[in-house]
Amino acid sequence: MDAQIPGTRRIWTPGSARQTRGIHQSRPVCSKAQAGKRNAKKVLGNLDTGGKEERYVLVEKASAQGRITELCQLFGVSRSGYYAYLKRKQTDRDADAKKLISRAYWRYEGKYGYRQLQLMIWQDEGIWMNHKKILRLMQQLGLQAKIRRKRRLNVTYPTGERVAENLLKRNFTAEKPNQKWVTDVTQYRVGDRWLYLSAVKDLFNNEIVAYQLGERNDNELVLQTFTKAFAKQKDVTGLVVHSDQGFQYTSHAYHDMLPQVGAQISMSRRGNCLDNASMESFFSHLKTEGLYPYDIRNLAEAQSRIEKYIRFYNRKRPQRKLNKLTPVEYRRQFAA
Repeated sequence: MDAQIPGTRRIWTPGSARQTRGIHQSRPVCSKAQAGKRNAKKVLGNLDTGGKEERYVLVEKASAQGRITELCQLFGVSRSGYYAYLKRKQTDRDADAKKLISRAYWRYEGKYGYRQLQLMIWQDEGIWMNHKKILRLMQQLGLQAKIRRKRRLNVTYPTGERVAENLLKRNFTAEKPNQKWVTDVTQYRVGDRWLYLSAVKDLFNNEIVAYQLGERNDNELVLQTFTKAFAKQKDVTGLVVHSDQGFQYTSHAYHDMLPQVGAQISMSRRGNCLDNASMESFFSHLKTEGLYPYDIRNLAEAQSRIEKYIRFYNRKRPQRKLNKLTPVEYRRQFAA
């Protein structure tokens, strides 16, 4: 275009200068883009390989270093596709699971951690969710089980009249109903008054067979409990009933009552609460889930809470050891 023809003079014009300048400057621009692509390859890998999703990820990583339009051209993807990728990423795939967990958590007043919540969701919704997923989503939602308040109470019982051998020996399993029962008495304070609970638990399905509430911790409280229990279970021949060495269980009345129905008496070693750990576990759950979360003002309310929790425990609270069934469901399944 600006070449000189032999025999003529070279004529300079403004247009020819602009064209020449454009031609001369095109080389460094091309080389700069190629250099940028080579640098991107060194940092992010081969830009010509991988699917679109992988390229969107690379554009996102490099978005702080350049314009999105230029990066999309460099990686060979469209701007609309890239923004659609960002929108998909912002969508919470666990939204339904979070709603389910949150609903179950508040339904049970925040009492349960991820493991028991897993059973509750299965019980109520028929959905089995991985316990690790429940833990992760609870952490994201800021949900945490209410921590058990440890309350120490030292109680001294009178020396027992008769002590039996430990037949249970910490074997808290049974092959059939009415094979092994555990029993104990616990107390709950409201103001300056006490409410006492005597309960009997079947180790086959962890069901509370019978219970009695009263304001006096005496022999009659325990005897009334077993009167109810034996009225429900007509044949208990060979049954082992395990307790601690509290004065009620070493009394003559207690030792006369049980053999009359064919039951054997078993007792923990003195001062060894682990020998009756199964019953202690129930009382712990009762107080943590059924009493401590509430501001109980009188004995009538405390009694109502205890009765309500025992019904819930037997009929609505699934247990891992019972194949995710409640005690009542497990017993009915066995009898079917």
